[in-house]
Amino acid sequence: MTSTPFSHMQAALDMALDSPHPTNKIAATLFGTNKEREDFSISHHNHWPAPIQEKIGTEIKIGNSSGTIHAETACILNSPYSVEGASLCITDPFCPNCAKNIAEAGIKNIYLDEEGFDKDFFIRRGENFDRMSMQICERAGINVYALDMEENKTRTILEVPKNYKPIEDSPVSAEPIESINEAILYDIIEAATQNNKRRKFAVAMAKNKNGNDFALIARSHAVVGYSMHKPEEALDLLTPRGKYSFIQEPVNRLMMYMSRKGFTLYPDYLYCSQVPTAREQVNLVGAGIKRITVGDTQKCRDPRGLDAMAQLKSAKILNYS
Repeated sequence: MTSTPFSHMQAALDMALDSPHPTNKIAATLFGTNKEREDFSISHHNHWPAPIQEKIGTEIKIGNSSGTIHAETACILNSPYSVEGASLCITDPFCPNCAKNIAEAGIKNIYLDEEGFDKDFFIRRGENFDRMSMQICERAGINVYALDMEENKTRTILEVPKNYKPIEDSPVSAEPIESINEAILYDIIEAATQNNKRRKFAVAMAKNKNGNDFALIARSHAVVGYSMHKPEEALDLLTPRGKYSFIQEPVNRLMMYMSRKGFTLYPDYLYCSQVPTAREQVNLVGAGIKRITVGDTQKCRDPRGLDAMAQLKSAKILNYS
């Protein structure tokens, strides 16, 4: 049987039933063709990463973030293949944070279950989807469709021109390196510190599918598709909209870039110039990362990131060097 967005959506709908979330059971299927021209498909539901569930529990927030990994982000973080150009089927309309991750990961098509628009969660949060999630997709060049599973019909929500290329005025830097060790890491950090004064940044050492080593550097920046070079737009982008923002934090940018390009992180070589946000730290746990080196452990975008660090450190879930 030939796979279609409808068959991948059915896989997501089936998986959503197993979500441990008591009220919002959401799942996604990431699918595409890898560089070896092999088809792949990965499904995940929203869930609490095992270390958080077992050592902290499901009723306690991590800083100001839920302890769950969203289904879309779980697919991206755990894909064994490069996700650039791939597609996502999602049982429910997606939040702005997932929209940013999807954009940074280079996903090109999103399919939503038509019934997801009738659910109570979307009815209460629909404004975030219309005003931010869809705006992010439009700027990033992502097509969005709705699937009517009963009628086997597709409805176009957003379709971008085929020749559209999104702005990336601060792309993640990927520089080849000859070896992996702490001395090289610290040299890279020192140079990045000089180049990113007053800007939060992150560094990782990783290898690609061919086994070649790279130093990756990302700084806090508006999500792909947006430019910070226009003063009037930059001010708007820097202004939070409720609990959401158009700014993508550097650790999240690095993780999405690694999935986008099929890189594998060297576990002991991840650095952030200040404490990551609570959501970034939860995503680190969801990606199976156990250690991060932090430049300034007293500084964070907001105090709740410091709270999250204290929780995860006390529970021995993340090691902060």
